[in-house]
Amino acid sequence: MSVMEIGRRRVARSFRPRSGATLAVLLMLLLIAAATALTVGAAGIPLSRLPAALLLQDAHGNAPALRDQMVLWSIRLPRIVTAAIIGALLAASGTLMQGLFRNPLADPALVGVASGGALAAAVSIVLLDQILGSQLRFLQDHLLPIAAFGGSLVTTILLYRIASRAGRTSIALFLLAGIAIAAIANAGIGVLVFLADDRQLRDITFWMMGSLSGASWAKALSCALVLAIALLVFVKVARHLDLLVLGESEAFHTGVDVERLKLLSIVLVSSMTGVAVSICGVIGFVGIVVPHLLRLVIGPSHRLLLPASACLGAAMLVAADTVARTIVAPAEMPIGILTAAIGAPFFLALLLRQRKLVGL
Repeated sequence: MSVMEIGRRRVARSFRPRSGATLAVLLMLLLIAAATALTVGAAGIPLSRLPAALLLQDAHGNAPALRDQMVLWSIRLPRIVTAAIIGALLAASGTLMQGLFRNPLADPALVGVASGGALAAAVSIVLLDQILGSQLRFLQDHLLPIAAFGGSLVTTILLYRIASRAGRTSIALFLLAGIAIAAIANAGIGVLVFLADDRQLRDITFWMMGSLSGASWAKALSCALVLAIALLVFVKVARHLDLLVLGESEAFHTGVDVERLKLLSIVLVSSMTGVAVSICGVIGFVGIVVPHLLRLVIGPSHRLLLPASACLGAAMLVAADTVARTIVAPAEMPIGILTAAIGAPFFLALLLRQRKLVGL
């Protein structure tokens, strides 16, 4: 039996027939999380007033309904949509990176993409604030996301140049270079924290902890475009990632263009992570916990794992953001604190479970 036939049979066995039911359940979880988020907040909207707030009923002359509509369409809905899309981007990028590295512990933050974006954001907060001055400070709200995305993009290009030679990309070198660049970026952020004044220090701290308070329909649209492109690419790379589990040489002999797959996956992960960082700052553990949990439940096939991770990541971040903006209302807890507080112990429990399975 040829290597190609063996690879195809292993991939076929890894694809579970219950994919439709799994995605339906995850979509239901997302809808429940979104529906709960619609009614919960500092300005609560009871279920009885929700139809009017959603413009399903005429609210003319009804002051509470008009207030609900303003809160829902101007603040809450764009925030929920943005949270869902960013959660999908982070979880899917983690799944893609774990498949690329063939390591369930891989995470986009490891390659320094998030750190590069955070450094550029910190530069924007500290240096641009001094250059623009108080008269042009309003421009910073527009320049900061651009700077964060640019920092992520530059980091990606730099990493790829370091790890590539003669048309071949070393995944191990890419990962190690990412760890080194992340350390350099964190050192740069430390220097900027030292130079920042009190207001700038609060902005940097809030950015590093992650927040969706600046969500808007325009930002949601930009994230949605990236997610739509990513979903289309997932259809193309899912089978190749399944074959890559056999090893690079075996995958090549089954017809996979390994170098092209590496380049496409690296660019896609960096784009998804960079867009997420540019909108909401650094949010950890979504990209590592979600795919790891789903892999234990539904198996390793990326044809199911990638869309399932996007659905569960979206539901998880919507739920986490709902808790973050209500647990200390009317103030708001940075969402990165919440995801780390929940994700880190959960991930540690998974590691301990894995250790027992292998008899350590």
